[in-house]
Amino acid sequence: MHDTAMEYGAAFFNTYLKNARDLTIVDIGSQDVNGSLRSVAPAHNKYIGVDFEKAQGVDVVITDPYALPFENESVDVAVSSSCFEHSEFFWLLFNEALRILKPTGLLYINVPSNGAFHRYPVDCWRFYPDSGVALQNWGKRSGYHCALLESFVGARKEDIWNDFVAVFVKDERNESKYPNRIQGNLGHFTNGRLYNSEQVHRYSRPSEDQDAREKLDAILQSINEILQR
Repeated sequence: MHDTAMEYGAAFFNTYLKNARDLTIVDIGSQDVNGSLRSVAPAHNKYIGVDFEKAQGVDVVITDPYALPFENESVDVAVSSSCFEHSEFFWLLFNEALRILKPTGLLYINVPSNGAFHRYPVDCWRFYPDSGVALQNWGKRSGYHCALLESFVGARKEDIWNDFVAVFVKDERNESKYPNRIQGNLGHFTNGRLYNSEQVHRYSRPSEDQDAREKLDAILQSINEILQR
């Protein structure tokens, strides 16, 4: 798990579940690869990691990602970091996460918004700023009353990735139970969305990669002009 994925996972837990106890938290795609969200989850809760193979961080091995082995409305929180890009039909996985959540349940998703091709065993998708709203609308179309509480694209640090982060509540009627947002304590992010708002906070048309490339091109052009004098 890269640096910012761990940081945003910790920010989710600290923002939405700081003093939570006796909850059931399910981590979808939980294998510990250079770290796991389990290490930053609040203590005194039941943490269940599910993945395709027996490995560190995995409590339950699954064979079908679109049929999670949990009863309807039996889980308080579902989290998934750096996993949905590897799901061929991520919209089905999204609905399956909603199915197992209680009406007050939260779903946290962290997915790359850019980055290298990395197959585990496949690499299919990248998520852009409107993806959270699209997933919310897909959930509603599928018969759920889910709501996007927030989404944003995080700034990268030491690694190459920009993370798309989104938080959903299973039943929109429970939105008021979660008044705080990760964005409220973030120094750097772009294209933030908040519950029931069309406004895009810190709007940025180019991605961070594109912005860096444009700045580098401008520097190289300036150097070239100096050399030609």
